[in-house]
Amino acid sequence: MPVDPAFSRFDMARLYDAFNHHGEDGDFYENFAETPCRVLDIGCGTRSVTVRLAKRGHKVTGVDPADGMLQVARMKDRDGRVDWIHAPAAEFTLPERFDLAIMTGHVFQVFLDDAETLAALRNIRRHMVPGGRMILESRNPLAKAWEDWTREKTREERIIDGVGLVEVTYQIKDVEAEHVTFDAVFTLKATGETLTSESRLRFPAAGTIERLLADAGFGESVLFGWWDRTPYSETSPEIIAIARA
Repeated sequence: MPVDPAFSRFDMARLYDAFNHHGEDGDFYENFAETPCRVLDIGCGTRSVTVRLAKRGHKVTGVDPADGMLQVARMKDRDGRVDWIHAPAAEFTLPERFDLAIMTGHVFQVFLDDAETLAALRNIRRHMVPGGRMILESRNPLAKAWEDWTREKTREERIIDGVGLVEVTYQIKDVEAEHVTFDAVFTLKATGETLTSESRLRFPAAGTIERLLADAGFGESVLFGWWDRTPYSETSPEIIAIARA
């Protein structure tokens, strides 16, 4: 599965990182495990949640197929608290077994069909201790979040060290069944240079997510609709699934 340029290229990954931060979701993951444990962060990106967990005393391994994101992550992890692994979710092999596996930042949606999703989930399941917990998140397709992904509604600006003022906008290109294709467009104001990264995401239904977890060998799932643990409903903005290994 190819990796989007916004993640694979260092020059774009550092721009993406400046515009994407964890709020209530980051607090949810940081406080989920009450005692230190072994955590596997799949699609860890630039370390936003990963290092927070390590600082809480957890032994954390971050796995990501995007070299650019991992370059940014390693630069931030100056104390070397995290083990960083450059590999796709379906292909990494580690000797450790983990108590908690997480997919933050809607990483689950990059797997575009059942085969890709199951390959990733089954590999993660193999790396977990019996009774360990898996947490993943996906935008609720019934909420149609992509309808707000327009240039006018998504425009943001940040001043980035070594780059200057940068503008980002998101623009929908196609919506077909479960899949949404869009561009992230970064404009470097100092030079006028524009960097564009196309992405494609899957928006599976709650029932599909539960089925995929079961098919991958996980136990019954509990679904929340928001980070305050409100139970999932058709009007929820999120599908947050927690399942036992």
